[in-house]
Amino acid sequence: MVFLQELLFMKRCLCSLGTLIILAAALVQAGEPVEPVSFEHAGVVQSWKAYRDRLTFGRGQTLALVDDGCKLSMPEWSTPFDGTPKVLVSYDSVDGDNDPKHEGKGYHGSTIGVPSSLNYDGKWGVAYNNQVAVVRGLECCHCHVSDSVPLAAALQWVIDHHEKYHITTVNLAPVDDLAHDSPVATEIDVKLTKLRELGIWVSAPTGNHGFTNGISWPSCQPNCIAIGAVTPGQDMVSQDRHAKVDLVVPASATSSSNAIVCGGVMLLREAIEKTDYDWKTDGQNLPEAMLAILQKTGKVVEDTGSQRNYRRLDLKAALDYVFTNAGNTNP
Repeated sequence: MVFLQELLFMKRCLCSLGTLIILAAALVQAGEPVEPVSFEHAGVVQSWKAYRDRLTFGRGQTLALVDDGCKLSMPEWSTPFDGTPKVLVSYDSVDGDNDPKHEGKGYHGSTIGVPSSLNYDGKWGVAYNNQVAVVRGLECCHCHVSDSVPLAAALQWVIDHHEKYHITTVNLAPVDDLAHDSPVATEIDVKLTKLRELGIWVSAPTGNHGFTNGISWPSCQPNCIAIGAVTPGQDMVSQDRHAKVDLVVPASATSSSNAIVCGGVMLLREAIEKTDYDWKTDGQNLPEAMLAILQKTGKVVEDTGSQRNYRRLDLKAALDYVFTNAGNTNP
C-alpha cells in the first residue's frame, strides 16, 4: 500500500514536472515584438497572449511582398523555423525569372516583410508563422505610375499562383510620393479588381510626406486598401492622409503601418475561418468584410490637419469581435 502511494506521488510529481517543462518551453519560445511600441498600441501583443491557444498566427498562409526585390540570403529570410522555410517562393516580374535580387536603386523589399512576418532570433512579426512570396515588381519602391506595367505583371503572377501557394494577402509596398486626391488609371486596376474578387487582401502605404490633401499611388486606387499612420504610442495621425485612407496603424512610416496590418488580417482571416463567422454580413467580399471589422472595432482618431476622423487598428478588438459574434466560438 505504501509502495502504491509512493508510485502515485511520483506520478503526480512527474505530471507536474511535465507541465512545468511545457510552460517553460512556451516561455522560452515566445518571441519579442519586432516593433514593441507599435505592436502594443495596435493590439498585436495582446492578441498573441489572448489567442495563443486558438490561432496559429499565420501558419498555412502566404503573404506576397510586392516591392523592389529582396536579398534572400539575409538570415531573416534564409533561416527556416521548425523546418519550414520563411520564403516559400520568389518571382521577378521585371526580368521574368525567379531571382528577385535588388537591381539599380532597389533596397526596400529586403526589410518590408519584417513587421508582418519575421520569426528569427527571438523576434516576431505580427503573423510570425506565415510564409512569404517575394515578388519583385519594379526597380525601386519610390516609383512612378509608369511602373504600372511590371507591377501589373507581378499582380498577375499572384493571381495565377495564389491557390498553389495559398497566397491570402498582398503587401503592395511602392509609393510614388505624390498627393493624389483621385485614382490614376493604370494597368494595375484590372488586377486589383480580380484580386478583390478572389478574396485576397491588397493594401498599400499612403506615403510619408505629411500631405493632408492626397496620398501616393497605388494606395489611391480602387480595390487597394489605403493604410496611413499614427505616431507609435500616441493617437496622432501622421504622414500622408486623405478621405481615401481606410485605416491608420501605429508606425513611424506608412510602409511599416501597412506591413503590420497585412500580418493582422492574416490573423483575422484565420479567426473567421476557425469560428465560421458569417463575414457576408460585413461586406460583399472577404477583404471588404475584414476592413469593415477593423474599422468598426478600431479607435476613432481625430485629425486636425485634414479635418477628418480615421479609425486606428486595434487587432485584439477585431479578433474579440469575431470570436464573440461567431456561431462557433470554441474552435
